[in-house]
Amino acid sequence: MTTATPMKTICAALMMIWALSMQQYGWAEESSGEAVEGDVAVDTTTDSVADSESPSVETADTASLLREDHPESHLVVKGDTLWGIAERFLKNPWMWPEIWHVNPQIANPHLIYPGDTVKLIYLEGGPKITVKRGEAEMTYAAEGTGTVGGETEAHRQVGQDTKLQPQARPAPLDDPIPAIRLDVIDPFLLGNRIVSQSSFEKAPYVVQGSQRHLISGAGDQLYARGQFDDSQNLYGFFRRGKVYTDPKTGELLGIEAQDIGAGKIVSKEKDIGRFSVLRANQEIIAGDRLLLNQERRVDSIFFPSAPKQNIEGEILDVPGGVSQVGAMSVVLITWGEREVLVSGHVLVIKQRGEIVRDPVTDEQVRLLYERSGLLMVFAPFEKMSYALVLYADRPLSVGDIVRKP
Repeated sequence: MTTATPMKTICAALMMIWALSMQQYGWAEESSGEAVEGDVAVDTTTDSVADSESPSVETADTASLLREDHPESHLVVKGDTLWGIAERFLKNPWMWPEIWHVNPQIANPHLIYPGDTVKLIYLEGGPKITVKRGEAEMTYAAEGTGTVGGETEAHRQVGQDTKLQPQARPAPLDDPIPAIRLDVIDPFLLGNRIVSQSSFEKAPYVVQGSQRHLISGAGDQLYARGQFDDSQNLYGFFRRGKVYTDPKTGELLGIEAQDIGAGKIVSKEKDIGRFSVLRANQEIIAGDRLLLNQERRVDSIFFPSAPKQNIEGEILDVPGGVSQVGAMSVVLITWGEREVLVSGHVLVIKQRGEIVRDPVTDEQVRLLYERSGLLMVFAPFEKMSYALVLYADRPLSVGDIVRKP
């Protein structure tokens, strides 16, 4: 055997170390594809810039997207939202994907943390927005290694004879900022949901409380009947709410399952289960349904954006029973995942034109639709979606039209 192969391996390893050092300390050769703004250097010639989660930036004049009074940078603080930051830089905040630039030199470049700086840079003659890590990158938190039966994952990989040392791994101490205000929409993410009629009717249901109690609350036990998932023991208690149909076609869109509590299965035999009630927003009674516990949440990495396809739905309902809608109101709209709506999609709200009498022909005519606000989808279901009204310049109401901006 010759030494050629080991020597090639050593040379390749040295070249890799050199390349990594060049990337880490910014000792890169100058090229037309590199843009530098302050101490941020981004190599735009690499394929990593074209990230699949970030829409590609077209060659259009992105400068026209910027507000005239836009800042050059913004220091992110707790309480900021992606929508709020986009409003500071852009005339139309839903155009954020057209100007956002993924920085390949930082971990999780789609996440923005308090302490980060959002900066305006210029690449290939056009403005782009990127992020420079702040405290999130430099802060360290101890993370447990986790054991299974007294054996760490690392021990299982390297063997029992290897001595392992405790390590401190970099971990952000703050959560990334969300796309929109979570305090407004949390009840809809962790509570109510829209389900199909068949799913609701097939779900297990409450038979009665323990000791023949007609109502149950937190700390009580109750009995339920149905088919229970052997791999899950946490369930939510739900009450049948409104039934929604499409105003135009009459299609059944879904049933609102109203969150009234949560419980844990204690024991079961055949199709009867005994539950301990962990939480109760209302009194739980016979006939209430049980659905597997699930936590829906807004993922802070999604971008405010406009749908690609033309959409024309309408505001179908306002949770809480009110008819007038304003900024920061949560609404239910027709259209959902079936129509490729996703979290972050922004829609224009248009108020139906008033019906008036034509003074010449005496006919009833409808006036033009008036643009009256914006909303963002945050919890899409199959045929409907929860959305948050971002702003409204006049009172909105059920029946108002929602369209692609």
